[in-house]
Amino acid sequence: VAKAIFNKYQDTFEGKSFLQNVRERKLVQVQEQLLFDILKPSNIKVSSVDQGMLEIVLRLHDQRILAIVDDIDCMEQLEALAIKRDSFGAGSRIIITTRDEHLLKMLEVDTIYELPAMNREEALQLLSWHAFRKNYPEEEYFELTRKTADYCG
Repeated sequence: VAKAIFNKYQDTFEGKSFLQNVRERKLVQVQEQLLFDILKPSNIKVSSVDQGMLEIVLRLHDQRILAIVDDIDCMEQLEALAIKRDSFGAGSRIIITTRDEHLLKMLEVDTIYELPAMNREEALQLLSWHAFRKNYPEEEYFELTRKTADYCG
């Protein structure tokens, strides 16, 4: 859903960045990506999280940006990206995806949207698409795929 929103609205902003799988990445790497995506071309090299925060605040505070911050699992990640209500220029939109609703409440976000859980059929189709690039698996993999989808969710 976040990627679809990004693709639809990205051209209406001065700068844009889709920061994917933040939880799994080093904070300095994510900071560099944000700066590069918004300011490209940019040769900014971030040597520490503190320096990255300073660069983001100084260089992006007046930019109207769209940023998707995907898969956050702790407040430290949001702080490292200087994500606050007034961090960026007027009209900016920051979309945060997380499994921890408490983080969003701590940030006092404007809107929390909770995706409904997929039903069994939707889960099977999603897994099949990622595994086989088809809506449904081949017959010999059907039962294993169904069990895997059921186990995950």
